[in-house]
Amino acid sequence: MSFRSLRTLPREALVVLSLVSGSHVINHMYLVLFPPILGVLATEFDVTLATLGFAMGAQAFVNTVFQLPFGYLSDTYDRTLTLSLCLVLGSLGAFVLAAAPTFEWLLVGQILLGVGVAGHHPAHYPLLADATTKTNRGRVFSVHGFAGNVGFAAPPVVIVALTSITGLSWRHAFAVIGGVGLLYAILAVFVLLRYVPRTVRRPNVVNDSVAGGDATSTETPSLADRLRSGVVALLDSPKILALGLLALVASTAMWGITSFVVTLLEQGYGVESSTASLTLSVMFGVGAVFMLVGGDLSDRFAPAPLILGSYVLVAAFVVLLASFVLPPSAAVVAAVVGGSVGSLSTPARDKLADVLSARADLGRNFAVVTVGIMVGSTVAPPLFGVLIEVFGFRVAFASIAVVALGVAAVAGGIVVRWGDGYSLSEPATAGD
Repeated sequence: MSFRSLRTLPREALVVLSLVSGSHVINHMYLVLFPPILGVLATEFDVTLATLGFAMGAQAFVNTVFQLPFGYLSDTYDRTLTLSLCLVLGSLGAFVLAAAPTFEWLLVGQILLGVGVAGHHPAHYPLLADATTKTNRGRVFSVHGFAGNVGFAAPPVVIVALTSITGLSWRHAFAVIGGVGLLYAILAVFVLLRYVPRTVRRPNVVNDSVAGGDATSTETPSLADRLRSGVVALLDSPKILALGLLALVASTAMWGITSFVVTLLEQGYGVESSTASLTLSVMFGVGAVFMLVGGDLSDRFAPAPLILGSYVLVAAFVVLLASFVLPPSAAVVAAVVGGSVGSLSTPARDKLADVLSARADLGRNFAVVTVGIMVGSTVAPPLFGVLIEVFGFRVAFASIAVVALGVAAVAGGIVVRWGDGYSLSEPATAGD
């Protein structure tokens, strides 16, 4: 999305986009605190890569469990509360990690951090959807995704800078990141309450008898009724479930790369430690650019072919890494491209989730997609960590490539099952 097109957005949309993009940066920083320093953590806490993989998986599991509760909170009560809870709990988790005296406390910090991070997608996407229009939403989602990739890229830079330049430890870096998150939580609440209207901050409560979801109701359904109707709607929404599956497989592939590419470059290719850590930052930075390109493409072309093509490329470059035929410098390039080109497909997936939603189920549906993402991120670190410990990097990264091809297969199945109709341009009813 160009800066010129950003300037054409209404003031309200710009405020919301800026606010949730900043929150996306913070939350994604929390998600990748471990990968740049897995070797350091393994030595300091006397644990294996597989054990650290289980710790990362525990964070992702808790994140998954709390997706739908936060989606319910966002859809039923208040998006400001959802966003502020997410930022505060995430920052507290980062502080626990920074002070952890044992591996058990590392695990506690990861779990608390996972609870906090769970709230950001169920809050972000409804805010963005209600502040924008269908004609620019794909590009707006791509800017939001760009910010998320900046967040992924930041921890390696922060950690390397603080440890190499100032002589401080990874603990100081974690504490700095947590402090930034806590300050941003205060800023976010102020901006939402002061500059964003209630029509955007509050949930869209609709009369279920109105298919289009335009008529408002003065009575909020009970928790039991909403849970029951939500489950029924999900079971009757195969396209949303398909997006959740797509997100799950894609996340498994990408988190396999994210979690272990630094150790692959260090231990498998002999790349110097700081260079390998910064490669992770470059990977996410390039992914952020791909995210913007993908946003533009998602507003122009059908989404399934974009998803298919991007993950075929992911698989190709990961196979190159797994082959160990590359010199170290070429391996760094392959790692950057393989870990970033999947970002081309993210805005297409997000826009699909939006157009397949009635306005009152935005938080829930984006929570479903995020559940898929988080299940993948729960499975990937322990799975590929064990594969590395037992079979080595070659088998583990070849397995990641196979999973990436699975994403392409799911996207191809979407085309076969729903064809071009899957690129709907109008919101669908709950049972579509």
